[in-house]
Amino acid sequence: MARHLSRLQIVFTLVIIGTEGKHVDKRSVEEIKCYENGRFYRNPDRADDVIWTSDECSRYYLCLDGDVFDFQCTKGLLFDVDRQLCDKPQNVHNCEVTTETVIPKPQLESAFCANETHLGCADDVCIPAEYFCDGSMDCDDASDEGWCDVRSDPNAAAPCDPGLCHLPECFCTKDGKQTPNNLVASQTPQMITLTFDGAVNHENWDIYSRNLFTAERVNPNGCPIRATFFVSHPYTNYRHVQRLWNNGHEIAVHSITHRGPEEWWSKNATVEDWFDEMVGQANIINRFGRVWMEDFRGLRVPYLSVGWNRQFLMMQEFGFVYDATVVAPLADPPFWPYTMDYKMPHTCSGNNQYCPTRSYAGLWEMVINPLVNGDHTCATLEYCPSNLSGDDVYNVLIENFKRHYLKNRAPFGIHLNSTWLKNSDYLNALKRFTDELLKLPDVYFVTYSEVIDWIKRPTPVLQLKKFQPWQCNKRQFAESEIACSKPNTCKLPSKVLEHDKYMITCMDCPKSYPWIRNEFGFE
Repeated sequence: MARHLSRLQIVFTLVIIGTEGKHVDKRSVEEIKCYENGRFYRNPDRADDVIWTSDECSRYYLCLDGDVFDFQCTKGLLFDVDRQLCDKPQNVHNCEVTTETVIPKPQLESAFCANETHLGCADDVCIPAEYFCDGSMDCDDASDEGWCDVRSDPNAAAPCDPGLCHLPECFCTKDGKQTPNNLVASQTPQMITLTFDGAVNHENWDIYSRNLFTAERVNPNGCPIRATFFVSHPYTNYRHVQRLWNNGHEIAVHSITHRGPEEWWSKNATVEDWFDEMVGQANIINRFGRVWMEDFRGLRVPYLSVGWNRQFLMMQEFGFVYDATVVAPLADPPFWPYTMDYKMPHTCSGNNQYCPTRSYAGLWEMVINPLVNGDHTCATLEYCPSNLSGDDVYNVLIENFKRHYLKNRAPFGIHLNSTWLKNSDYLNALKRFTDELLKLPDVYFVTYSEVIDWIKRPTPVLQLKKFQPWQCNKRQFAESEIACSKPNTCKLPSKVLEHDKYMITCMDCPKSYPWIRNEFGFE
């Protein structure tokens, strides 16, 4: 709810929300204390033994002009006081919290104790400047981590300095829209990045193997078109992942759990959580899909929920090369990928986009340029209106492709999941679009790693057939690294999930279902 609505506006809004089944049982409550700040809260005097019960955790209150109003979530849901909404029990972890935590603003250099190396917390206690916005709470009042957007972080990255940022180690431009080495657009290949998020299994295998990546679809240099697959763990068939990798596609990471709520990734996940989810999934794919660890170069966060500095600190420490989660504002011409040595060249505008503020030298952001669909702007096709016809989807792809191809030729991304691809009209539109573009002599369907390879060594279109990173030389695999024809279907117990789970792999079945902090299924 907005903080500055009038009483009448707030009550009217709550009545409307209640009719949608999220909030019910509004009535004035005499015995509940009033916290009048325009926000929902829990009963501050509730007994300790009922705090975590479904009934108590589903109740919340609002005080207006001294009157307290009582609400309760629809049956089966609990109230999340931090997010101010009702959600599934597995997504609510703060039943013991009475009100939203309001973090005070730090004093920084205005504190009495501040000097060249130390800055002030809100309570006038100073700590080393580098402790601010590093993902760990060091001030007693948590003010060092509560005000950390790009405008407030005292350790924020500096704006791009082209005089100091040079390829192949660093790439930035003042507005983010210039081609690498200022190569003219007509000699810049138009790179198309097909990316797929989520599980790889029987529901989408035929789409990939028989519909999209067929022998006749090749780039102008004669090599097969390739895509990047961001793989999550549940329901994934690791034999299929292994086959995609054998065929030259890029395998990247999309987390183990793909858990909710969406805001957990952007606001709550610790550096340790990021390691568990992303490095853990790399370990699982390596163990059960045989993909080499050095081939895991990138990740995409579930729900496109960028995880602020904590995510990028983990990526830098583990050795990831790129992130592919940030959604840029709509721009014409669109943005090129860039390294995170300097401040991002655009605002961070997508839902749950809590973007990093610090410098992460050499780490690439494969920025998502949104799509225009009439009066709508969609981060990806799955966020566009669901009533589009196949022809509508084709036209959206063509018109947005032109915005790249006819301007600065920034890589054009098509980001999909298997649910979207189940619509046969949409799939046929994508195939038609792909076939049309492959008629052009300067359009290449490549992986994210191949995009980075080209940016590091900008090569004119006329020389691309000799550009080594894009050649179709087949890699040499050991026999155990080649996907098998008869994989094992493993029925595995899981103490965490509390029921058996199935997993398909060419490797031996583990003792238990791989999960967080048990990637190899030893426990």
